[in-house]
Amino acid sequence: MDDQVLTTILFLAVVALTVGITFWASRQTSGTNDFYAGGRSFSPVQNGLAIGGDYMSAASFLGISGAIALSGYDGFLYSIGFLVAWLVALLLVAEMLRNSGRYTMADQLAFRMRQRPVRMAAATSTVVVSIFYLLAQMVGAGALVALLLGVDDQAVKNIVIFGVGALMIFYVTVGGMKGTTWVQIVKAILLMTGSALIVVLVLAKFDFNLSELLGAAASSSGQGSAFLEPGLKYGVSATSKIDFISLGLALVLGTAGLPHILIRFYTVPTSRDARKSVLWAIGLIGVFYLFTLVLGFGAAALLDIPGLRESGELDASGNLAAPLLAESVGGGAGSTGGAILLALIAAVAFATILAVVAGLTLTSSASVAHDIYNSVMKNGTATEEQEIKVTRFAAAGIGLVSILLAIPAQSLNIAFLVALAFAVAASANLPTIIYNMFWRRFNTRGALWSIYGGLISAVGLVIFSPVVSGKGEDPTGKNLSLLPTSIDISWFPLENPGIVSIPLGFFFGWLGTVTSREPAAEDRYTELEVRALTGAGAEQAVQH
Repeated sequence: MDDQVLTTILFLAVVALTVGITFWASRQTSGTNDFYAGGRSFSPVQNGLAIGGDYMSAASFLGISGAIALSGYDGFLYSIGFLVAWLVALLLVAEMLRNSGRYTMADQLAFRMRQRPVRMAAATSTVVVSIFYLLAQMVGAGALVALLLGVDDQAVKNIVIFGVGALMIFYVTVGGMKGTTWVQIVKAILLMTGSALIVVLVLAKFDFNLSELLGAAASSSGQGSAFLEPGLKYGVSATSKIDFISLGLALVLGTAGLPHILIRFYTVPTSRDARKSVLWAIGLIGVFYLFTLVLGFGAAALLDIPGLRESGELDASGNLAAPLLAESVGGGAGSTGGAILLALIAAVAFATILAVVAGLTLTSSASVAHDIYNSVMKNGTATEEQEIKVTRFAAAGIGLVSILLAIPAQSLNIAFLVALAFAVAASANLPTIIYNMFWRRFNTRGALWSIYGGLISAVGLVIFSPVVSGKGEDPTGKNLSLLPTSIDISWFPLENPGIVSIPLGFFFGWLGTVTSREPAAEDRYTELEVRALTGAGAEQAVQH
């Protein structure tokens, strides 16, 4: 069977499966509780799988394995940050947020503050974070399909991005949270199974001796022992070392502020189930990131990474290292086994992209409808039917914006794009959530300054960083920044703004609170504290 025919069949099978799940879920959905929170009917195991499916994005599967293949030890540091972050979510956020909110992050914030400005700010931050994350998934989709079709036509990649956008709008508008959750569960199972298969085949090449694998990777990389030691990417200069610290802060603190992760805590019956969900997710994600270690070093050992980069078959970001590795361990290019594994892993990666974009789109569109339309514009008087209708329109709008932004962002490493989303979440969302749950004096101005201050500082610093301009070209002549090489506005030296923007988010929250004459709502804080710690009244509306 022709490689492209096989790939097309597997792609269509994945899409058909997810479309079928979405139609099935649409028949089980009625009302906002089902549409936004899946009726709070998922078990901890199911929700843990869905969290893993939501979190293990194309950036993890393609970006991190590619970063390890190119940078060795330093590439694996991405995985460490992504995994350790869940301890922050488990200890500080999961249970208390489940008890004190209803559908969105803003529900918890607005409980003891002026609703309109706080909900508008929280919705703005949610949409910005979601769009950055969506860009990464769409860029990954374009690169994947171009590889499988054997073309480097920009038009093909753009068509794929439009297709992914149309599918994610369909998942949200038809299936709601129930459909999205089941798509994520199926995707998590497919991803773990596919990754495990490639990991076993890679280790079999080295008689299941990890030391031999690492030695071969170091030898083939051309970097020698430096490939297995810290510093190859982040130890080149003082700036790169600070950049890594900044990246680590964003990854560790950002997870607890990611809107599409926070909304998953509302889909279980109790706060205890929310806590158990996180434990299941930690186990699943931990095993997966161990898989990326083998995938990345396996690609370095078994593929001619320098040669592939020179020929242009592997881009400067290394996003296609995992699919190329699958083809290699299956028998190489042109073999039936290689074609099957390449198509299988690409189909799994495509399922990964579809599941994550559905969760992101649902989260951001729900925030637009629930927080902006119902709470701000309609003052809480909109019916459930009206709110769901607006959610569907918002999903279409957010999908269109993401498509238009993803096309010029295709030269960037998708792992970086996700790191940017984490930086915004850690700078704007986490300080506000922490202050709101643990600081009695915190008030509306503090929340607004924290969200907008963290958001503007994170995005603003990135605009003036090497990611946007001044980074130059790779050996193949491809521009590594968003703007043309003739433009250089990169006065901020770091690619990751977290080391500056996260403290600013906390600082602005404190400054806004202490300079405000608005009295703290002591009784509301006490009620929020009791609800967050005990779950009493957790199902009640948060309007006041």
